[in-house]
Amino acid sequence: MEAILTNLQSILANSGFAQFFVDGGYRYVIMIAVACVLLYLAIVRQFEPLLLLPIGFGMLMANLPLDNIIHMEIFINDTQQINWELLGSSGGLADYLYLGVKLGIYPPLIFLGIGTMTDFEPLIARPSSLLMGAAAQLGIFVAYIGARLLGFTPAEAASIGIIGGADGPTAIYTTTRLAPALLGSVAVAAYCYMALVPVIQPPIMKLLTTDKERRIVMEAPRKVSRTEKILFPIVVTLLVSLLLPDAAILVGCLMLGNLMKETGVVERITKTAGNELMNIITIFLGFSVGCTTNAETFLNMRTVLVIVLGVVAFSFGTAGGVILGKIMCFVTHGKINPLIGSAGVSAVPMAARVSQKVGQEYNPSNYLLMHAMGPNVAGVIGSAVAAGILINMCQGM
Repeated sequence: MEAILTNLQSILANSGFAQFFVDGGYRYVIMIAVACVLLYLAIVRQFEPLLLLPIGFGMLMANLPLDNIIHMEIFINDTQQINWELLGSSGGLADYLYLGVKLGIYPPLIFLGIGTMTDFEPLIARPSSLLMGAAAQLGIFVAYIGARLLGFTPAEAASIGIIGGADGPTAIYTTTRLAPALLGSVAVAAYCYMALVPVIQPPIMKLLTTDKERRIVMEAPRKVSRTEKILFPIVVTLLVSLLLPDAAILVGCLMLGNLMKETGVVERITKTAGNELMNIITIFLGFSVGCTTNAETFLNMRTVLVIVLGVVAFSFGTAGGVILGKIMCFVTHGKINPLIGSAGVSAVPMAARVSQKVGQEYNPSNYLLMHAMGPNVAGVIGSAVAAGILINMCQGM
């Protein structure tokens, strides 16, 4: 009996439960609690569940004591290169899945899937929407400046600023290239704020517009031909890739997916890219990113600053789009409803739906959704272009 009790004591002493009671064990408890909050937001509140659920579960797994599910020293070390020898000897499933993040494979593949589901017709019909999509990237650069003033390096500031683009894959791609140590904080902030679009945007939209402007009814956009839809992704890929090579892979994959959809000649692989492939990559991306979020990198003042600056980025991005919408409203003598400018952040199609909802509060017969989709899809391109600019500016600094 004594031997049995001794064995039980030994098992408990060497278990993960015992680690909660050692010095610093409370950090595990806090991180597990944060993971559970993310799971609650995903499951109960349905905030971006497709990514917050695997991110939350990956965070839960990574912060179980003695679990050692991922070995970040393989990827973040003095050489700034992947330690292939250590990966081969000590790497597990999470390490190999994280290679897709580290090597920049997952975000472009997600963009490929997004492209198969994106309709650029509203943007092609009203090219001026591109300006609102560009203006909505203002928050990225405001947050970049704010982060630099708070002492972050240029690469870290760029990774924080990209949260303002409201595009999770772009934020992950940029942060992995520039500041991988911030990946967990940036990813969590980006997806949480994307889910909170209906909460964050309306007060800013109402603050910056008048009652008269919110009631403006826009004319129906022109009909776009099939030829225009096919040429658009090709032309955009050429222009962006030649101007900003660092954004080429993101924009190129987005446009490839869209070209597959619009031509209609590769229906089978179009469905695969938009469904099976994208779903698999989403699981891999979310879980591996969640696994990188541990107490050492998450429980510090830098994470608080990332979250605060994320709000700043998102707010200024919304304001930038609305303000340019007001300018366009003035220039066109009231033909543009400024509310659609808020959709310039690339949370598709949620931001466009917010424009529609706020507009109908003041004019129930107003239908802004189709008009708002122009700046909305322009924002997807804009955030990828902004990422290319930041990577070009900050890589190696």
